[in-house]
Amino acid sequence: MATIRRATPADAAVLAELGAATFVEAFGHLYTPDDLRAFLDDSHSVAAYAAVLADPGYALWIADDATGRAIGYAQAGRCGLPHADVRPEDGELKRLYVRAGIQNAGTGRALMDAAMAWLLRDGPRTLWISVWSENPGAQRFYGRYGFAFAGEYEFIVGAQRDREFMYRRPAQV
Repeated sequence: MATIRRATPADAAVLAELGAATFVEAFGHLYTPDDLRAFLDDSHSVAAYAAVLADPGYALWIADDATGRAIGYAQAGRCGLPHADVRPEDGELKRLYVRAGIQNAGTGRALMDAAMAWLLRDGPRTLWISVWSENPGAQRFYGRYGFAFAGEYEFIVGAQRDREFMYRRPAQV
């Protein structure tokens, strides 16, 4: 079983490598090389992770295997999804990725549990997540946490527009 730890500013480079690698493993086949590179340079750079790690409105966790190698991560914070019902106090699980070949071993669940505890630390609030429309396994996973379909939007990577589903979990007492 992986060890889950809260990421610190010193982890920006580890997160950049892990974020880029897991995104490419999951979605790299969908994009042109130029669009993929531009997206990774923008969204999965050391500077991008350093900025998120410096913002107290966000938190990240890293899953390390027995050798200390980062094998997964989760990112949570304020909701930024384009849905009319999103409120300023709503939270969002922004990213949850585990390296290929390691899924279904409990690492994703452990990362999700850490993120959910942080998102709900001050009490119940509405939570959101987006997931690629062609990923029914992730959709079922989030459904087990009480998330239900709430709408869709286009996730843009260069010239590619992907159909992305938004899931919501109402505030629960």
